Amino acid sequence: MDNHSEWIRAREDLGRALAALGHPKELSGPLAKQLGSPKAIRRMSAYLRQAKPRSIEEIVDEALAICSDFEAWRNKKASEEANGKYNEWLNEPRD
Repeated sequence: MDNHSEWIRAREDLGRALAALGHPKELSGPLAKQLGSPKAIRRMSAYLRQAKPRSIEEIVDEALAICSDFEAWRNKKASEEANGKYNEWLNEPRD
């Protein structure tokens, strides 16, 4: 499956999860854009099915929490990569 179809499927699944709770299916577009990746969108869909939030505010709050988690993970990975390169530099033989 290509990346574009993965995005579409994740967004459509989010729309179905929203509609099942009685929320507007059209909210899936802005939420998907904010979440930023199919994995985050799938995580949001799972939250909707499991927690069954009653208000849009709860949904948006969880979307922001998911975004924060993903950003923290990205920062951690970037830090680990920079630390690895720094350690390589430290371990290089010196003349």
